Amino acid sequence: MVIDKKGLLLVVSGPSGAGKGTICKVLMDRNKDLKLSVSATTRQPRTGEVEGVNYFFLTHEKFNDMIANSKPGVPVKGIVTLLKFLTGTFTALTNRLDEVLRPSGEAMEDKEFFRLNTLMTMYVIAGAISALANSDSIAKVSADGTVDGDISLGIKGEASITIRVKDHKFTTIKAPAESPRAIMEFSSIELANGLFAGKVSTINEMCKGNIKLAGVLSMVDNVNRILDRVSVYLA
Repeated sequence: MVIDKKGLLLVVSGPSGAGKGTICKVLMDRNKDLKLSVSATTRQPRTGEVEGVNYFFLTHEKFNDMIANSKPGVPVKGIVTLLKFLTGTFTALTNRLDEVLRPSGEAMEDKEFFRLNTLMTMYVIAGAISALANSDSIAKVSADGTVDGDISLGIKGEASITIRVKDHKFTTIKAPAESPRAIMEFSSIELANGLFAGKVSTINEMCKGNIKLAGVLSMVDNVNRILDRVSVYLA
């Protein structure tokens, strides 16, 4: 007897670290009829990941060869040129960003890497603040209540970023603000890293004077509200 029965394809989508794997595991534990489709990737395996179980870990050359030969489950040749860029230079870049923004404890022992990780995290946060202020419905409520002007976000002695507000639209500028209307500055790169990682109490450090807040504090308050939304997306 031949059973002609089509399956139902379920796609679980979300940003890196959102918990897609956890959701899939729970679903499969509860329903033995579900099967997981294993994808291919050119990034390096993370701790605990198993070849053929979590992903098929391929070299860029192998991945591109599969595309060029139109193997099952792989896009056709029409976008090969674009995909070679995406799976070559672009993938190498995203792999590097993953290494920097999600480092191992051993990597963070290197002082220069620690500094790089902290600065890049600050740049990502500042960029995300503007992106969500202009697009996220909840973050836009805070943006609509923010007056025009420049907000300086920085680490003393290291770097400073400008978040510019004009007509309730936010723009992140990788340069110090010349005449900021509001300032949020961390006293050291160690403090900034601890705050970004959630290992340090913001209130305690403010009471100690290690976080400088100055100018139009309502602007800083609104940025912090938007930052709460950033944490949701980056979780």
